[in-house]
Amino acid sequence: MDKIPVIALFDIGKTNKKIFLFDEHYRIVFEKSECFDEVKDEDGFPCEDINKLKDFIIGGLEELLKKRKFQVRAVNISSYGASLVYIDKEGQPIAPLYNYLKPYPKALEESLYQSYGGAEKMALKTASPASGSLNSGLQLYRIKKEQPELFKRIHYALHLPQYLSSLITGKYYSDITSLGCHTQLWDLGKQDYHQWVIDEGLDKKLAPIFASDEALPASENKFQVASGIGLHDSSAALIPYLANFSEPFILISTGTWCISLNPFNDEPLTEDEVRHNCLCYISYKGTPVKASRLFAGYEHEQQATRIAEYFKVEMSILRNAEYDRTLINQLNSSGLLNANSFAELSLDKFDSAIHAYHALLMFIVSEQFTSTSIILQKGITKKIFVDGGFGKNSIYMNLLAAVFPEIEVYAASMAQATALGTALAIHESWNDRQLPNDIIDLKYYSAPFYAISMKTSQIH
Repeated sequence: MDKIPVIALFDIGKTNKKIFLFDEHYRIVFEKSECFDEVKDEDGFPCEDINKLKDFIIGGLEELLKKRKFQVRAVNISSYGASLVYIDKEGQPIAPLYNYLKPYPKALEESLYQSYGGAEKMALKTASPASGSLNSGLQLYRIKKEQPELFKRIHYALHLPQYLSSLITGKYYSDITSLGCHTQLWDLGKQDYHQWVIDEGLDKKLAPIFASDEALPASENKFQVASGIGLHDSSAALIPYLANFSEPFILISTGTWCISLNPFNDEPLTEDEVRHNCLCYISYKGTPVKASRLFAGYEHEQQATRIAEYFKVEMSILRNAEYDRTLINQLNSSGLLNANSFAELSLDKFDSAIHAYHALLMFIVSEQFTSTSIILQKGITKKIFVDGGFGKNSIYMNLLAAVFPEIEVYAASMAQATALGTALAIHESWNDRQLPNDIIDLKYYSAPFYAISMKTSQIH
């Protein structure tokens, strides 16, 4: 029996660590998922267990290569961003995988910005709003200032996808999707490291850049399989859409963060956009992708949990709730939406969990409207695609269609968008077939014919 040619993908999220095999038609033929407990760094702050992650990658690939049913032709990795692994000359991690949510010393941040014209000027140059530890360049800068002996020992600071790839290839590279994603390392204007990175000598701790859409050949890798060098997960999730649609669109990738990505908006960031948490990602082809981000998935989980506990219902009741136009009209005329946030509202103001949940989604979509509108190009953007958890939420999708009545709004679903995009990035390195054009399922949501008013938008 002939083996099935496949590509192996490791999709490393904050919570779930996944392995997939895709066949030549990009259908999933194998999947596995694990969760790890966090450990703590030297300050007692929770962080990823890098040793467990290392075992997951190496052990997982070894297991896949032993499967008689499959011929693993290539492998690639995606993971969350803003996370650096510090290795010595032998490739061994010499520090914790610090959490990007760890508080950053204000004085250290301010001293850096004062030397380079202020936080806004730095943000404009690097297309990265000042975000403390979420700017991974500042994590490396902090080590230089606070742990100089550790800094001296660092051979390379690798973004997480590239470190995980190095476990397979034995080679050390940087990737533009990771360097260019809210790191404050990359100057988009000159397409090189920002001057502060060079002045501080951080560039010497960063590995050479390798093309994101190429793979190292099997003959050069420890596991004798072609391997990409890894991608930032949000950039990877965009790839299937770029492969299938040429008309201008925005992708709202929803999860803990709801990130609106516009690969057709190449205008430089403005000060106002930076102030509204707008930034630029860099695509796997090296082009800027204007984006805005909203911490809406986190807020949804916090407030939905509050609703479920108060009304003593299962969370699944809320997640599966159908859109109710009558409740929307009631809420519009109730005055409750005048609050600054849903968190301010006492739940005794609602008749039921579903009533409260509709209100929560109205607040979230109101904020989403503001966030997405920053990067939307009126008269140019034709479609909005929503993937991830909110794409399955009937209330969210109907409200989104209501606040963007002149744009086609779709819930988009596919088999594991991030892993799929990571595979498509190195398609030519392992797959002789044409790229498939049927990998995305779309569900259209039409704008309602009735008036809807929300806190930050008035649509009539």
